[in-house]
Amino acid sequence: MTICPCCGFKSETIMSHVSGQGCQSCGAVPVGEALPRPENELPSFGRSLLLAVTGTLLLLIFVVQTVNSFAQKLPTEKTTKEALYAASTVAFDYLRWLSAAQTAAWQLKWLMIPVTLGVLFGSRKLYRSIVAAPAQFCGRRAAFRGYVASAAVPLMVLVLIGVTVPERLRQRNLGIEAGFNAVGYRMDRAYDDYQKEYETLPSNLSDLKRLPDPDGSLAAALATLDENGYKPSADLAAAPTKNPRRLRGAMIVKASSEAADDAPTERISFTNYELQMPGLDKVLGTDDDLIMRDGLITKASETPRRLGSTTVLNKATK
Repeated sequence: MTICPCCGFKSETIMSHVSGQGCQSCGAVPVGEALPRPENELPSFGRSLLLAVTGTLLLLIFVVQTVNSFAQKLPTEKTTKEALYAASTVAFDYLRWLSAAQTAAWQLKWLMIPVTLGVLFGSRKLYRSIVAAPAQFCGRRAAFRGYVASAAVPLMVLVLIGVTVPERLRQRNLGIEAGFNAVGYRMDRAYDDYQKEYETLPSNLSDLKRLPDPDGSLAAALATLDENGYKPSADLAAAPTKNPRRLRGAMIVKASSEAADDAPTERISFTNYELQMPGLDKVLGTDDDLIMRDGLITKASETPRRLGSTTVLNKATK
């Protein structure tokens, strides 16, 4: 294949100044024979330099990011003796350095994806070409170190991220559980406020809307709950045990009305409650539900079910 030095056109024809055969694209005709290749050619250092610079740059980025993450956790006091002593103590704590490296790995995770692809396809191909032609390319040792560094940094980031995944999942679950508990504690406070205001617990969740809600937290909590999950109850001690006080003249009544007076004369006040809150599946009645009884939050799978309601209505005695 012949490449025209004027326009770069490639062709299978041989250009010669004797026959007058020139380039098929631009028509250029050689004026003489091509110069012979030199006896001694210096090997190229470009590919090795590219691999060395790439590996060094990746390693430098990771180190700088780790140091930056570590510096953010240092004491922020002014330069006093106590602050300097604390900073020097922290500087030799390898656990803090490991934590900073893990933070840096999470911050560089999106950068390492294209870098890993480039290492697998680009750097690997360059290093193989250097190994295949040692006389044409020099700097094999520098190329090897750069290739190893460019492959080790993404691998190290992957390992540091993989080590912290279980702990991050645990913290995420704790955050979700804390959100559910916040809803439960807000409802428990609303029950206390309702009981102080009306001397009884609400008969349903809609009654809580009568309470003041300046910050909207109660409305947000009620929006996540199901009306069927709330079950108020009353103990026997909370029910009236004495006869109601009768007015003067009320003793003269008909015998038929006296015999039919079996209903309680006072309203029963609810003193206990059970609130079932849906879990992650947002469906009430599954094993991941949370049950709050009188301010105590437990899991539905770990909470024994009540056989029946404890609500008791006492008959008024004569």
